[in-house]
Amino acid sequence: MMENTVFMSFTFYSTILILKMYVVAIITGQVRLRKKAFANPEDALRNGGLQYHREDPDVERCRRAHRNDMENIFPFLFLGAVYSLLDPSPAVARIHFFIFCVGRIIHTIAYLLRLKAPTRSVAYSVAQLPCFSMALQILLATTPYW
Repeated sequence: MMENTVFMSFTFYSTILILKMYVVAIITGQVRLRKKAFANPEDALRNGGLQYHREDPDVERCRRAHRNDMENIFPFLFLGAVYSLLDPSPAVARIHFFIFCVGRIIHTIAYLLRLKAPTRSVAYSVAQLPCFSMALQILLATTPYW
């Protein structure tokens, strides 16, 4: 597996994305603490009382960013892993992985910092291009076996 340079590139970018998701989760927790907006009554009781068992728009924004990551990064993990097995050009594969990774990072920054539209939408769309490309190549490679 260490000889598969495409898979190693995929592993590198996937790990960056997973770490980014952890950072968003940590940010969400920090915003909860700062805004005193807890999802569970026991957490609210520990941090000042049941009046803090509530929703907050800033916490919800963080949660939406995290959910969007899960909706997009998890499929990338599958597509990239299978695509790596198809013996694609290492340079082309690296471009696929890089574009997706940078697009997702920009998307998260735009989401959390409320950057002016259409920054987030463009980042999302650009990041989807390599996923569609990989999915199409997977389908073309596997069609004879269906």
